[in-house]
This record gives sequence, structure tokens and C-alpha cells, in this order.
Amino acid sequence: MKAYVEQHKERFISELLELLRIPSVSADSRHKADVRRTAEYIKEKLLAAGADQAELFETKGHPVVYGEKLIDPALPTVLVYGHYDVQPPDPLNLWETPPFEPTIRQTKIHPQGAIFARGACDDKGQMYSHIKAFEGLVTTNQLPCNVKFMIEGEEEVGSENLAEFLKEHKEKLAADVILISDTSVIANDTPSLEVGLRGLSYLEVEVTGPNRDLHSGVYGGGVANPVNVLCEMIASLKDANGRITIPGFYDKVVELSKEERAELAKAPFDLNAYQEELGIADVSGEAGYTTPERTSIRPTVDVNGIWGGYTGEGAKTVLPAKAQAKISMRLVPNQDPDEITQLFKEYFQRIAPKTVKVSVTPHHGGHPVVTPTDSAGFIAASRAFEEAWGKKPIPTRGGGSIPIVALFEKVLGLKTVLMGFGLDSDALHSPNEHYGIFNYLKGIETIGLFYKHFAELSRK
Repeated sequence: MKAYVEQHKERFISELLELLRIPSVSADSRHKADVRRTAEYIKEKLLAAGADQAELFETKGHPVVYGEKLIDPALPTVLVYGHYDVQPPDPLNLWETPPFEPTIRQTKIHPQGAIFARGACDDKGQMYSHIKAFEGLVTTNQLPCNVKFMIEGEEEVGSENLAEFLKEHKEKLAADVILISDTSVIANDTPSLEVGLRGLSYLEVEVTGPNRDLHSGVYGGGVANPVNVLCEMIASLKDANGRITIPGFYDKVVELSKEERAELAKAPFDLNAYQEELGIADVSGEAGYTTPERTSIRPTVDVNGIWGGYTGEGAKTVLPAKAQAKISMRLVPNQDPDEITQLFKEYFQRIAPKTVKVSVTPHHGGHPVVTPTDSAGFIAASRAFEEAWGKKPIPTRGGGSIPIVALFEKVLGLKTVLMGFGLDSDALHSPNEHYGIFNYLKGIETIGLFYKHFAELSRK
């Protein structure tokens, strides 16, 4: 596989650049045609790579791309999951180069170059590595497993239609393991495998005051300002120690033992380098926990966007009629996203003063997951990393969420292997998102080795 990757690397990079030029923003209805165009591109590339069949399955939203190559029912089957939709690129003015005009630039972390584009790492680059690894195995007659692909177009908006798709096509999706590359490694010289992901509750709040925008000189001081009230309410969601104040929020949180925390602490972490890379003078978070723990094994509440009143050029002395915010909560085992959403809603409405009206609208969420480290899939992934990278990967807990992982287990009864190749510093969901050329090509090589080791373990 390594030789095949080296031989075809320029084409592999060119194809990924072509894919990244399509603005498949699932959250924006203006890009509906682009999302479909991306699905068609993936379908064509699956067929070109050697799939026996590939097709689009319609949903109430964007289509799911399904492909397969079944070589022998006696062999194990790997179901590859990924997504072809991307986050909105806003704010556009913070991009050094246009988000859908991919460019390759060298960076301190990526001396071999990195591809700068929306979706480069999350998840087009990582997802496309699977198609190229599959191509290499088929072309060189080294494919040792049956392979199925399920690539969706709504992950960035909560995968709302995927549960129905899984239930309708449960038989078609039957497999022995699910393989996902939508996570990260610690560093390019320190491979890792994520053994857990946080869950998610995402919602929108609206605070309404007077029946219209008011003159701040005439009414200021006499009528509640919804923006002020919203800021005060949000500020009250945490105490001075960084603990979330929502009653019942921590009731089901699984506290890790000293031994478990010590094991996670073995992953290298340089606090000074972390602060320097982010351009911050200090870190913040829940008291009593390290930064890696705060971003992986502890729950959070964060404002993802807030607006109200006049935000245009110049001044307008207005007291706004309403204010709004988008809020996300990252959850840990055994927190239930529906329960947490309800707790938030009840609490947020209860703390609102009588001077305003409050509404809370849930959007999407997902359950936290912990994956086993003694399964054939995890061991195969670990061996693949060790062979390709020259080091055994370190087990880590991820701070992000992939809601579909818990759904896979519930509907399909399958465990997932989280085999990511990006870096946390690759600016996922941010302006100037990028993905290292090294990571992209090394990911293809490592995925190819996974199949070899998984087939060997499955024969035992």
C-alpha cells in the first residue's frame, strides 16, 4: 500500500482538491445543489475505485451515498462511515484564501504542506482517504475483507435523517465493525486512537422585551434590554469555579477514577505550546481538572453565537426588542442529550426575569460514547498505526461529538473504531481549516493496513 500511495500521490491530492472546490454546506439551503453534486462525485469515485455498486439513497434531506464490494461472505465485513457535507465558512473575511478555492501552503506543523479549504480535514480529506485506500487494495488485489461505504451529507446539521435510513436498510448495512475517520491524532510523531467521544445538546434561545426597538435615550434605564438580560442569564450558567449551575446537570456524569485519569495523562501535552498556538495568555475551565481533561472527560456549556440590536457600521442608539443565542453543551457518559436539553430549558426559563419572555428551541444532539479497546477492530487499528507510523498509538478521549456512533450501536448493534488522522490545530469549524498532506497520505496507507490486520484477527 505504501508503494501504491507514493506512486499515485499527486493524483490523490488533485482529486481531493477537486472535491474541496464543491461548497457542500448542508446548513445553507442555497447550497442544496452543491451538496448533491458532492454526493454524485463520491458515488463516481467509489465506482472508479472498484466498488461493485454505488448509489444515492434519498432522505428527507440530503442523500446518503452507499457503495460496496462483497468478495466472499466468509470474510469479515467493514462498514466505512464518513460525511461529505461541511460547516459554513463564515466569517469569510478571516480566511487567508477563499474557503472553496483550496490552496497548499507550508506551516510550522505541516512542513510538507497542508491543504487549506473548508472541509479539508472535517471530513472530506479523512473520508476520501478511505476511498483511496480501498482503490489501492482493489487495484493491487490485496483486499482481504468485504467493504461497505455509507457516506452521508447531514452530519454537520445533526444527521437528522440517518436513524430512519439505518432502520430501513439494516440488512444492507450488516457488518462486523464500523470504521470512521473524523477524529484526530495527538501529533504527526505521536499517533493515537480515540476510545471515547462527548455527546451533544445544541439549542437556540430567544429573549424578547418590548414590542419594538426603542430609543435608548428615551427608554434606557426604564425598560429591560434583552441583550443585557441574555448576557446576564448566560453568565449565570457557570459559577466561579467553572461548574455548570443547571440543577441536575451532573447527576449522571461518570467520574473517572484516579487510575483512569492517570492513564489519560500519559498522552503528551505542552500547556505553553497550547497557549502559544491559540494566542492566549491563560487557559480556563472547571476547577480541579487539567486542560486535556476539561476538553475530553468533562461536560461543557458554550455560546456558539449571539446577536441582537444594531451591528452595522457606525452608531445607532437603540434598545433592541429581542436577543438570541445559539448554545451547545458537550456531554459525557452517562448524560442523556434529551434529558440535558430539558433541564436546560426548564432552568433557563425559570431564571428569566419578568421583564422579558424567553423561548428555547432544541436543534440536535447525540449521546456520548466509549469504545472498547479489546475488540478485533481496535487491535487491528492499533497494529495498523504501529506498522505505518512506527509507534503504538496512545488511547485518548475526544472532546468532539459524532452522534451517529451511539446510533450505530443502538440500531445496528455494531461497535465503532475511531481512526482519525487530523490534528486539533487544523482549525476545524474555523476560518483557514486545513489538512496536512502527510496526514492525508499516511491515512491512506494506515487504513490499508487496518484491513490486513482486521482480516488476520478475524480468522483466529
